[in-house]
Amino acid sequence: MEDVLSVYERPYEPARPLICLDEAAKQLLVEVRAPLPLAPGQPERVDYEYARQGTAALFMAFEPLAGQRHVFVHDQRTRADFAAVIKMLVDECYPQAERLVLVMDQLNTHGVASLYAAFPPAEARRLAEKLEIHHTPKHGSWLNMAELELSVLARQCLEERMDNRERLAREITAWQRARNGHAVRVNWRFTTADARIKLKRLYPQPLP
Repeated sequence: MEDVLSVYERPYEPARPLICLDEAAKQLLVEVRAPLPLAPGQPERVDYEYARQGTAALFMAFEPLAGQRHVFVHDQRTRADFAAVIKMLVDECYPQAERLVLVMDQLNTHGVASLYAAFPPAEARRLAEKLEIHHTPKHGSWLNMAELELSVLARQCLEERMDNRERLAREITAWQRARNGHAVRVNWRFTTADARIKLKRLYPQPLP
């Protein structure tokens, strides 16, 4: 926990951007009955029934100190998908960065091994050398600021039913562009000092 909190206390450094990475799933749903349109004094009405069209995987890469986020929409959340997101971050989103400082949870796909599973050894090594990885502790994924952004995304963009991945990607791109345009940041105020006081019960007790 203190490792992640110490990373959050670092000053902004464009050459080593802090990126919080997390994932979520979105069900793709199609209407069984056409919604009733708007009418004077009557809002649009949507039937409670729907048919599932599978799910989409959302990868949220949030740079809290710059107020920028990149959301990648995939069909699945496999090692190959994680590796593809890392490659996009390194080569497309932050090509000038010396190293990406990644904060993410301990999901089994979240590691350098996924790069070697997806790419030839030389390419996997190239990408791995661009990463500085910090994992949140087990049961401590709330320390990942990307969770906050995923929550905002769900409330502001994903409440409506969407029946295909293309539409989902369009809606997310529009949301991302607007939010990045305002450089919306997170005012993170929980520090190591706070943790040692408020979560004292979680620390090992000194030997007598």
